[in-house]
Amino acid sequence: MEISPIVVILLVIAAMVVIFFVKGLVIVQQSEAMVIERLGEYSRTLDQGLHLLIPFVDKPREIQMRRYQTVDGTQLAVTVRSIRIDRREMVADFPRIPVITKDNVTVLVDAALYFQIITPKDAVLAVENLIQAIETLTQTSLRSKVGEMELDKLLESRQEINGSLTITLDEAGNKWGTKINRVEVQNIIVPEEVEQAMRKQMTAERQRRATVTEAVGHREAAVNVAQGEKEAAILRAEGQRQAITTILEATGTTVKEEQILGYLIALEYMKTLPNIAKAGERVFLPYEATALMGSIGAIKDLMPGLKNS
Repeated sequence: MEISPIVVILLVIAAMVVIFFVKGLVIVQQSEAMVIERLGEYSRTLDQGLHLLIPFVDKPREIQMRRYQTVDGTQLAVTVRSIRIDRREMVADFPRIPVITKDNVTVLVDAALYFQIITPKDAVLAVENLIQAIETLTQTSLRSKVGEMELDKLLESRQEINGSLTITLDEAGNKWGTKINRVEVQNIIVPEEVEQAMRKQMTAERQRRATVTEAVGHREAAVNVAQGEKEAAILRAEGQRQAITTILEATGTTVKEEQILGYLIALEYMKTLPNIAKAGERVFLPYEATALMGSIGAIKDLMPGLKNS
């Protein structure tokens, strides 16, 4: 049975239609995008949904993404090619790199970068390998920033480094259609000998602070004791003065304030003399000891009033 040429033509057309739809229908998932070139020239960017391409004319452009895989404890770089561009936030965890600080200490810095492709066209056409470009720029910026800091400043300035790198990389990432959300310095590894020296320094600093704190405590305690003794002596003197005044008022004796003060001073002298005598075989009284006689006279002046009572 012969097949009619018309049937053959129809079959060919049907096959071409099937191939057209099979090759031309593209479903783009949510949060994905595809960059389409027509005859080697950029045509359009496909967002999520169902799209129809012209087979052999429209072609998706691949994006190269450099990834790292850990094999036996070693991070190996692998280049991944894909026609589907992920527009979600992604993380690039770069291997640690050696960096020299301002005071010539070599440290290993481990950093991670969080980014998001905003313009797929630029991410594909403006740079050959997006992740590799970002990684190289991150390493260069990190070495430049760390090289301006001494080791002590570096260890306490991670947030400052993160913020500075984020601004620098985001400015460069704009022309690659990429938004750099943040950079995180995960770890700073210091050489063992430097770490031991830092431990000794911290131990010495803690001991110094403890000594200073203890000395301040002793000083404050001594001040408090002296203040307490001073206030107690004032209270005792005030109590004695009030007691004498009360007695004299009860007996109807009129005495001046100076006589009461002299009497109190005389009592303190007499309490102190026995302690002075214990100090040695010879006792030297100061020239001001004549004031003792005047104080005793003050006691004598008070005695008539007490006797009359």
